[in-house]
Amino acid sequence: MRFNYYAAVLTILLLTSCSNSISTVRKDYKLAEVSKLKSDWNSDSKEWFLKKDTLIGTGGPMHWGVILSKKQLPKNYEIDFKANMTKESLFEIMLNFDKENYIRTYLYQIDQNIVIGKGVYNKNSDEYGKRGGKSLFTKPMKLENNKWYTVKIKVQNNQLHFSVNNQTSLECSLEKSNLSQQGKLGFITNGEVKITDLTIKTLQ
Repeated sequence: MRFNYYAAVLTILLLTSCSNSISTVRKDYKLAEVSKLKSDWNSDSKEWFLKKDTLIGTGGPMHWGVILSKKQLPKNYEIDFKANMTKESLFEIMLNFDKENYIRTYLYQIDQNIVIGKGVYNKNSDEYGKRGGKSLFTKPMKLENNKWYTVKIKVQNNQLHFSVNNQTSLECSLEKSNLSQQGKLGFITNGEVKITDLTIKTLQ
């Protein structure tokens, strides 16, 4: 009996420490410590930093501020957080980043839409065509600066569901839309954005 207990504990520790995924089946990932930001994410500390329990990103129209996870997202996952675009017009959640390609899920104030699209990001270049990409699906939504939005993203069985404030949502098939099916998580801003309550959960 005692052997089985220790074996179970050891298995959990191994899953948590050795997994190449940002979240495991047994444990949700939550960002609340500066040490986690440094150990789990690649970013420029002048562009992305943690202040108390709030992740703050800064960028500009010519150089977007980008933060990228060091580990892969699970194949099936759910991401929840709150976001506030305090400056400029674009906040983007990069999904399944692989090499330079990723899925664009973003809030875009200029067009007043939430969007799913194909993205490309080259960390060594800010040239046009080496960041961002085309929109595949859009839905109108009133978006403003200095307002908090609840964002939920779910990827399960190659189906992507993206919703804001539980009222405006987009869905698509990753396979049918020829979108990246696995990779890392990132965030992009062309101004300033604040993120709180970030949770990443592995789904079966």
